[in-house]
Amino acid sequence: MLDQSRLGRWTELPFFARDLPAIEAALAADTRAVLPPAPQVFNALERVQPDEVRVVILGQDPYHTPGKADGLAFSIRGDFRGKLDSLGNIFKELHSDLGITRTRTQLDDWADQGVLLLNTALTVPEGAAKGHARIGWDALTAQVLARLADSPRAYLLWGGPAQKAANTVDPERNLKLETAHPSPLSAYRGFFGARPFSRVNAWLQSRGHSAINWGDPEVK
Repeated sequence: MLDQSRLGRWTELPFFARDLPAIEAALAADTRAVLPPAPQVFNALERVQPDEVRVVILGQDPYHTPGKADGLAFSIRGDFRGKLDSLGNIFKELHSDLGITRTRTQLDDWADQGVLLLNTALTVPEGAAKGHARIGWDALTAQVLARLADSPRAYLLWGGPAQKAANTVDPERNLKLETAHPSPLSAYRGFFGARPFSRVNAWLQSRGHSAINWGDPEVK
């Protein structure tokens, strides 16, 4: 059973009573190792409550390499020493856009500023990308986005799956930025040069909100 004790208001979504039991049964029946570790599966929702969300970044599914995924879309555990892939390209665009050099691969500080880093599938079998894409997690994505429709927010939708999942997000009411995925296979098709970080901050500030610190968190 996946722990729901730290989800707060998100547990009001019908998903947790109606859809999650079938997903848990599918996970229990899967003989492969599942990533991220069970305590981190709901990390994205645990880090930011519905009314605190200012920016939504949708990913696809967690990294399927052991020791890499931490439950936040695109985020990589600090002790991982392999390739950064999509996150490396995100950091390149951040530097190009705002002149910021970020070195911290864990993105929990973004989440703590109101950035919901949600994958459209919250689990993946080790070594099998998109292996859990059809076990029911899409119901959670749909309900989360419906819940967030109560106020204008910024949406960074990188790649076709994210754009399809968020096709009901109103571009007139929200800031809706759709580009290619930052994957090494597609980043040069429109992700690089899109300037998502400065555009989100300008939109937030135009509405009287503080900008997101996309760089390494300040040492306190």
